[in-house]
Amino acid sequence: MIAHMAERVIAACDGASKGNPGPAGWAWVIADGAGTVVRWEAGPLGTATNNVAELTALERLLTATDPAVPIEIRMDSQYAMKAVTTWLPGWKRKGWKTAAGKPVANQELVAGIDALLTDRSVEFRYVPAHQVDGDPLNDFADRAASQAAIVQEAAGSALGSPEPPAAPDTVRPAGTRRRASGPAAKTASAPQRRTSGKTRTLNAKFPGRCRCGRSYAAGEPITKNPDGWGHPACRSGAGDDTAG
Repeated sequence: MIAHMAERVIAACDGASKGNPGPAGWAWVIADGAGTVVRWEAGPLGTATNNVAELTALERLLTATDPAVPIEIRMDSQYAMKAVTTWLPGWKRKGWKTAAGKPVANQELVAGIDALLTDRSVEFRYVPAHQVDGDPLNDFADRAASQAAIVQEAAGSALGSPEPPAAPDTVRPAGTRRRASGPAAKTASAPQRRTSGKTRTLNAKFPGRCRCGRSYAAGEPITKNPDGWGHPACRSGAGDDTAG
């Protein structure tokens, strides 16, 4: 499928948590020799920390790629990189305890990644996040992870998903509000929001399924319900009376 990449895979992965802990998501991308994204995947994690999201993104990338092919992984998470390279040997020697004698955080994820890295040629490359002229693969992964955290839906090239939107952080976790004014506050890439009482709605970037069991289409108004995103009326349990 991507035989031209057989000598070396160039990839990036990233995680996002809107609240840390809060709604979280992960993403990875794989590029061709010219740096163009040819495969990507993103997914939701429910409520999780940023570190869990970053480690999950790395685990999913390693699982999705051929262990026989050398891979360069670009990441903006110092924690995730150091956890599986610098700190891991010491943790294992100490019986999965830190230098302070405390249990290693996220041990299950780190141990799983350790197993996936065994007998595999992997080069980790740190790239700074959110730079104007930053790494385009990391930027793609960052946007995809952020979108997955916000909408809590899977996306990716295998699903035919569109490229993740720029700057999706205009949608904030419940209880927080972003101040903005003037034309700059309304960008074409930002999800549209409407306020009706206390219920905030936005137009879905991707199709999904509401808690009531019925699906919603991309562009259809949705709001945050107790079990995730769905029809605004379902927030009060009246979803079956809503058209569409």
